[in-house]
Amino acid sequence: MTTTIEGIAASRGYAIAEAFILEAPDTSFHKTKVEDPEAEKSRFQKAVTSAKQELEAIKAKTLKEQGEENAEIFSAHLLVLEDPELLDAVYAKVTEETMNAEAALTEVSDMYVTMFEGMDNEYMKERASDIRDVSTRVLHHLLGVTHTSLQDIATETIVFAEDLTPSDTAQLNRDYTLGFVTNIGGRTSHSAIMARSLELPAVVGTKEATTRVQHGDQVIVDGFEGIVIINPDENQLREYEKKQKAFEAQKAEWEKLVNESSVTADGKHVELAANIGTPEDMTGVQSHGAEGIGLYRTEFLYMGRNELPDEEEQFNAYRSVVEPMNGKPVVIRTLDIGGDKELPYLDLPEEMNPFLGYRAIRLCLEETDMFRVQLRALLRASAYGNLKIMFPMVATLEEFREAKALLDEERQKLKSEGTDVSDDIEVGIMVEIPATAVHADIFAKEVDFFSIGTNDLIQYTLAVDRMSEKVSHLYQPYHPAVLRLVQQVITAAHNEGKWAGMCGEMAGEETAIPLLLGLGLDEFSMSATSVLPARSLIRSLSVEKMERLAAEALRKSTAEEVAELVREKVTSDE
Repeated sequence: MTTTIEGIAASRGYAIAEAFILEAPDTSFHKTKVEDPEAEKSRFQKAVTSAKQELEAIKAKTLKEQGEENAEIFSAHLLVLEDPELLDAVYAKVTEETMNAEAALTEVSDMYVTMFEGMDNEYMKERASDIRDVSTRVLHHLLGVTHTSLQDIATETIVFAEDLTPSDTAQLNRDYTLGFVTNIGGRTSHSAIMARSLELPAVVGTKEATTRVQHGDQVIVDGFEGIVIINPDENQLREYEKKQKAFEAQKAEWEKLVNESSVTADGKHVELAANIGTPEDMTGVQSHGAEGIGLYRTEFLYMGRNELPDEEEQFNAYRSVVEPMNGKPVVIRTLDIGGDKELPYLDLPEEMNPFLGYRAIRLCLEETDMFRVQLRALLRASAYGNLKIMFPMVATLEEFREAKALLDEERQKLKSEGTDVSDDIEVGIMVEIPATAVHADIFAKEVDFFSIGTNDLIQYTLAVDRMSEKVSHLYQPYHPAVLRLVQQVITAAHNEGKWAGMCGEMAGEETAIPLLLGLGLDEFSMSATSVLPARSLIRSLSVEKMERLAAEALRKSTAEEVAELVREKVTSDE
């Protein structure tokens, strides 16, 4: 019998294969008293050591196949296994309560998971997921059970699971795993992000998929619409085989554009750049034909470690991105820590609302010794290519001036030391605060460029936490108010002869690109895998027509009206 299940489209594409249900092993146990606590602690230590060895191997495999950004997930997992508070709490339960290690570990990890999940902070919620994943791995070793390894799959398969942990996703055998489906999760979950980087079709958040499918059932995954069809009929199979072939043909057409420029149908060139987190992401940048780096998130250099990176390490990381771009622009954002990204070794204060608190440029202007090290590394790397520096979370002109003054001081110091520094470094800001967008005409007189960070700009403008299920429907990129702020920023830049880009997710969205083109955006920066589809779309559009489209969109009342307008006009133009 054919069954259709709806979920969240997490990674686009189509897959047709047999279902493989990833079943968790039996980890039931009895809470018992132990006669020899020291022996029990030793048993726990051995389990932790075995889990560390496994994670090191998974991290190495992920680094080789997927790059450092995905591999950093496992650095976070390893830090959990080195967390003295967590480990000491387990040891204390074993020693003081003579509790067996399985029970002690479970009680301690459950306490941490509950605590972190209750925090209004996405970073902490992800930490809860990390603790759950790591403690389960240690528990497997304590119980002597084996978790099914996805890398052992040897037939074409679609994986079904309650959820896929980062460890699971990293071990997917890409030769045979054609897609995956989970009961829980969203577009921003670890598994969804990794699915997109692996270009695997995925549907998440189905709530019930694993209970509706059996091993060996034929399955269709539609990663565009978020649909899973179990035991499709012949008509559905033929329909999706056609869609699959059409999508593969489309991807082949996109690949022909790797070395082409991004020019509209009426001859206007815009820049299509890529967002990256680490130097390892450069492989994807070059293979997908990006014309620059629009956002290098430097905070990944600082995360998953126990101390600040020094100047030399940072210089080498920045140079390794700037130099291979051979003069193409590379926009590097200074440290953006705080909010959902924390550094345990900085001992930052706890805040009721960290997203609006001590973070990004606000932190750097207080921790100037740390900031100066980064600025020196960036300045030194500027001698090897076209490096641009961008300050995040700038709310006032005074903040920009203070940051720029520190940069100028370090530039003079380096020159006096005889160190090569480019004389042509553009310095700009991310526009992610509504006040900055409203004040863009004033900022534009002093900055060299703007890059609009829509992820934050949208949620601040509409006062909505996009990670909250209850209000996520209010996170509306096409809300006319958001579009008006974007227009203000672009107009202010152009009035002063400056350029305006966008590095938020919106820049790579099919609905947004025609609007942004019409509003006059100069640079679109997105995930590397979105570059070629965006280039294909841009080459089919006329700026003149998109200007009329954008003007009409600004007069609309709702986000849905704007989206419908784009669907009607762009489809009819094509």
